[in-house]
Amino acid sequence: MKTKLITRRGYLQLQTELDHLWRTERPEVTKKVAWAASLGDRSENADYQYNKKRLREIDRRVRYLRKRLDELRVVDYSPQQEGKVFFGAYVEVEDEQGEVLAFQIVGPDEIYDNKAVVSIDAPMARALLKKEVDDEAWVSTPNGRKLWYINSICYQQGGE
Repeated sequence: MKTKLITRRGYLQLQTELDHLWRTERPEVTKKVAWAASLGDRSENADYQYNKKRLREIDRRVRYLRKRLDELRVVDYSPQQEGKVFFGAYVEVEDEQGEVLAFQIVGPDEIYDNKAVVSIDAPMARALLKKEVDDEAWVSTPNGRKLWYINSICYQQGGE
């Protein structure tokens, strides 16, 4: 089960995607379907078949986004979080070999196409929660347990 938390930025991105699909892309594809259908034989009409499929994909995503946006809880920064790792934190960690990772802990709906984030549901995020700078965290990985040290924690990146 996915956690129902999301950052304000992530929520706005999903809302923007929903608006774009519903107000821009869906009407365009609907026009193409109607045009292609007016040409007659739909069984051999590639435009009709492709756009009809695209329309189903859009409708499926719109239904999912509407339902998901209703379920999600936006988590904004709170000063009580300062100094510890919580949802929304930008964290830099380092392992014993000196490998450094930097990421933000976000909701599972925000991780796609973004390498600079880790889901709150991921083992790394779970291991870091409530820890402070210089604390160590053991993270279970497919290759066994790995030790990470927390170098830094902040809640604002690049003046956001």
